[in-house]
Amino acid sequence: MSQSTNDPDALTLAPVTQDVKPQGFIARHAFPILLLGLVGSGFSPIFVRLSEVGPIATGANRLTLPVPLFFALLWLRPQDRVASTSTQPRHDMWLLLLSGVFFCCDLLFWNSSVMITSVANAAVLANITPVFVVAGGWILFKDKPGKLFLVGLAIALVGSAIMMAQSLALGGRSVVGDLSAVVAAAFYSGYVLTLSRVRKRVSVTATMAYGGTMSAVLLIAAAVVMEPQLWPHTFHGWMVAVGMVVLAQLAGQMLIAASLAHVPAGLAAALFLLQPVIPAGAAWVLFGEKVTLYQVLGSIALLTGLEISRRGTIKPGTLKKA
Repeated sequence: MSQSTNDPDALTLAPVTQDVKPQGFIARHAFPILLLGLVGSGFSPIFVRLSEVGPIATGANRLTLPVPLFFALLWLRPQDRVASTSTQPRHDMWLLLLSGVFFCCDLLFWNSSVMITSVANAAVLANITPVFVVAGGWILFKDKPGKLFLVGLAIALVGSAIMMAQSLALGGRSVVGDLSAVVAAAFYSGYVLTLSRVRKRVSVTATMAYGGTMSAVLLIAAAVVMEPQLWPHTFHGWMVAVGMVVLAQLAGQMLIAASLAHVPAGLAAALFLLQPVIPAGAAWVLFGEKVTLYQVLGSIALLTGLEISRRGTIKPGTLKKA
């Protein structure tokens, strides 16, 4: 797939020849970059569990600590700033700030869910983002989904019900955690939709700097109001915070954001369905959270339903290589 030479992340590695546009490093390696990002972000709930501050403050730490790095990169590379890379900078800035609001809400509910339900449930239920994306298009833009999508949705809902039934048996607190993960998925769908509209015009550095700052400010405000402590107070606590920044944010969310402009949406959605395996396996090893038969059956049904729904939304020819 060809890439325009005005891509803000393009690093030309070969001389330009007539009628051939050079691809940047990110465009040529978008698939492995996305895989690395999914692996990194998959450890996010593990760091939330290990953190010595509350879940909201943990999200604030994750987003606040790398902000100076992103703005330093913008200072070193002025061409990556929004005004330099976009033909409509004011509009794109608003989209970046809106993506920050969505991501703040996603982390607020997602981190909270990890603390009150199993990591496996939180990870799997948070992956119903595609349902909200299509439902939003149906409600807002009258883009009615096909029958195959509805069949897949029904299967996914059955899987969700199986997983939540086990949480109900464990107590109301676990059910609240499951519902929080579902709400997080709704906000993450808004983040993905907003980011996908701006990423082809704006560099990933600007995306993480401006959107990340908006998320960080909102999460800090929420943590100050709702939790007793904002920052870690021990060496171990700071190591957990730094590890979360490096793996979940820099090697996770940043790489995902970088790849979204170059990976087909259908392929990206399919890969996102595999992500819950990472935190579920890590939680089994670290916290002794064994995956139950209900969780296995529910996860299989939910993820299968989502994949069927995804295929039901693909228009003929959309997955062909351009």
